[in-house]
Amino acid sequence: MKEFLVEMTISVPVGTNQAEVDRRRAAEAVRAKELAAEGHLSRLWRTVGEPRVIAVWRAADEAELREKVLGSLPLWSWATAVITALQPHPNDPGLAG
Repeated sequence: MKEFLVEMTISVPVGTNQAEVDRRRAAEAVRAKELAAEGHLSRLWRTVGEPRVIAVWRAADEAELREKVLGSLPLWSWATAVITALQPHPNDPGLAG
């Protein structure tokens, strides 16, 4: 699988019922755990002071990432995302040993 850096910001549409927001956020947590167990979600961070998350995702290609992985997230329809394909660096300390 290829790796992708995804920077995502969620913008809840104005007028959305709080119960719907809460339902989607709870479902998002469940789905993220499932995707991690499937090997798609590798790492996840929340930025300090911003409504943005940064994650490393794995998928066969960007189309699968968008359609089958990220597209399965309950909050995806409210998201804007920047997706960057990654490749290993020869000096990556994580590759040693």
